[in-house]
Amino acid sequence: MERPLNTYEKAILNLQKDICSMGSEVSKLLKLALEALLEQDKDKANQIIQLENEIDDQDYEIEMRALELISLQQPLDEDLRVLAAVMRITKDLERIGDLAVNVAKTAIKLADSGAYFKPLIDIPKMAELTREMLEESLDSYLHNNIELALTINKKDDQVDRLFHKLYQELIDYMKANANYVEQASCFILVARYLERIGDHAVNIAEMTIYQLSGERRPFKK
Repeated sequence: MERPLNTYEKAILNLQKDICSMGSEVSKLLKLALEALLEQDKDKANQIIQLENEIDDQDYEIEMRALELISLQQPLDEDLRVLAAVMRITKDLERIGDLAVNVAKTAIKLADSGAYFKPLIDIPKMAELTREMLEESLDSYLHNNIELALTINKKDDQVDRLFHKLYQELIDYMKANANYVEQASCFILVARYLERIGDHAVNIAEMTIYQLSGERRPFKK
């Protein structure tokens, strides 16, 4: 029979669950942002901008609870790593929310620019990969799964390759036809936002590994 959790352990568990709930909301924002871009839907994009305030509130509330535990419990070693991971991961999630808003704002800008000059193929691929990275990094965090966390960096390499491929393709389009410049430059921005979201997902995986093993930069070999 497992022993009952003490008050401190329950507080840590609740923080971790709230992080995963926050991550789920951030993933939804990213999904909506891509839909707004593909559909050139201003209403959906504005909805994302409004919802992002809730992410900021969650970030602040989780951080304050973690700081309170540090102040009251004065944890050492492993427990301190757990709380450091909590505060770092919430910041990465908050930043992903900001980047999803940036995608939404770009969608608003493009909503009245007419039909896109090319089908969007690589951007949805990048968005799908980054959402998978986010969800898997959070899953590895919730279940203390180092093996899963170690796979996140490989998907980030795929995202980087897609970004560089798309960047060069869009530069070539702009050189070929000045009429494509406005849309193509916006697509480059969106691709950059998605590439940075992938980096934040990697950060979450790194903090999961750090929390469990003490290794701070597992992907810097």
